[in-house]
Amino acid sequence: MPYYHIWTIGCQMNKADSERIGSYLEQIGCQSSPEAEEAEIIVLNSCVVRQSAENRVINKLDALKSLKRRQNPILALTGCMVDSRVDELKRRFPHVDLFFGPQAFFELSRFLASRGLAPEGLEPGLVLSSSPSPSIFVPIIQGCDNFCSYCIVPYRRGRERSRPMEEILCEVERLAACGVKEVTLLGQNVDSYGHDLPQEPDLADLLSQLNQIAGLARIRFLTSHPKDMSERLIEAMAHLEKVCEHLSLPLQAGDDDILRAMRRGYTVEHYRELIGNIRCVLPHVALSTDVIVGFPGESEEQFQRTYDLLSELRFDTVHVAAYSPRPGTIASRKFEDDVPAEEKRRRREMVESLQEVIATEINRKLLGQTVEILVEGRKKGKWQGRTRTNKLVFFGDEADHLGELVKVKVGKTSPWALQGRLA
Repeated sequence: MPYYHIWTIGCQMNKADSERIGSYLEQIGCQSSPEAEEAEIIVLNSCVVRQSAENRVINKLDALKSLKRRQNPILALTGCMVDSRVDELKRRFPHVDLFFGPQAFFELSRFLASRGLAPEGLEPGLVLSSSPSPSIFVPIIQGCDNFCSYCIVPYRRGRERSRPMEEILCEVERLAACGVKEVTLLGQNVDSYGHDLPQEPDLADLLSQLNQIAGLARIRFLTSHPKDMSERLIEAMAHLEKVCEHLSLPLQAGDDDILRAMRRGYTVEHYRELIGNIRCVLPHVALSTDVIVGFPGESEEQFQRTYDLLSELRFDTVHVAAYSPRPGTIASRKFEDDVPAEEKRRRREMVESLQEVIATEINRKLLGQTVEILVEGRKKGKWQGRTRTNKLVFFGDEADHLGELVKVKVGKTSPWALQGRLA
C-alpha cells in the first residue's frame, strides 16, 4: 500500500482542500504518512497571502529536492501559489511533477490515472474515512468579488461561485450520519453565499436548513465581511440552536483613510455599530478579527487609531499581520511599501501585547465555570476540544472521549487556552 504525505499552509479553505485530497488518495488505496520521507506521493498545498507564507513554501520545495533525487516520489504543488503562470513555476521548480490550482482536483486524478495509480474518472470529493474527524470543514463558496487592494485571493481563486444548497445539505447529512458532530462552513467571503444561485438563497437560509439535520450538534462559519454581515444573519445566529456563538469579522484597520485605501467598503463607525448590534442580539458571542499593520502610508496616528479601537472593542482573538506587498494586487501597483520593516514589527508586537492582556481578562472570567466542549483529539497526553465560543480547552482523562460533547470545569486560564477536569 503506497504512502502519501500532504503538507498544508494557509487558510481553512486550504485545509478543507487537503482533507478532500487525502480522502481521495485513501479511496484509491494509499495510506497517510506524517513523514514525507516515507511517501510515494507528496502534495504541497500552498499559500501566498503573505510573503512569509510564500517563503515557507519555497523553502519546503527546495528541501524536497534531495528526496526527489534519492527516492523519486511523485511531487505535486497546489494552492494559491499555482496560477496561470505554470510555465514559470515549472522553470523554477523542475523537480515538481504536477502543478494544479485550488479546487482543480481533476488534474491530480488524471495525472495519477496516467501513471496507473488511480482509476479513470474518479475525482477527489467527499470520501469519508471509517473514522472521520468530529469536526469537518465544508466549503460553500469559492473565490471572492471584493478585490481588497492588498489581497491576492481573487486573482488566484477567481470570482465567487456558490455551491448549490442541495449539494451542501446532502454532504452534511452524510457527514452527520458518519459521526461528524460539527461543521464549519467556509468561504473567502462566506456572507456572500447564494447571491449567484437561482432563487438567491442566503447564508441564513442555509444555516436554517442545516440546523434541522439529525446528529449534527454544532455549526460554524467563516470568514465574514463587515459590509455583508446582515441583520438577518445575526438573527439566525441568535435563534438557531446549533449555530455557535462565535464570529470572525476582520477589521483590518481602525482608520477610515486606510480602510479606503484597502478598498474594504466600510468605515470605522459602521464597523463599531455592527459590533454593537451583534453584541446586543448575541450577548455571549465571542468575536475574532484580523488586523494588518504597516499598510502603505499608515502613519503613527493612523496606527494608534487601530490600537485604540482594538482596546475599545475587546476581541476574544486578534490575528495581526504586517503588510507585505503581493505582486499583482492593486496595492502593489498603486502604493509604495513605505513603512519600515522594523516599524511594522513594533506595531505588530504592540497589538499582540495588547491582545494578550485583553484575552487574559476575558478568559479569566471562565475560571471555575463549567463549559461544554467537543473533543477533537489528544495533544501531549491530554484531550483537547473547543467550546461553542471557540475557546480551546484541555483536560486529562484515561477514557476515550473522541467525538464526545463533554462538560469540563475550568481550573486554569491563559490568553490562549483553558485547562480543566471533567465535571
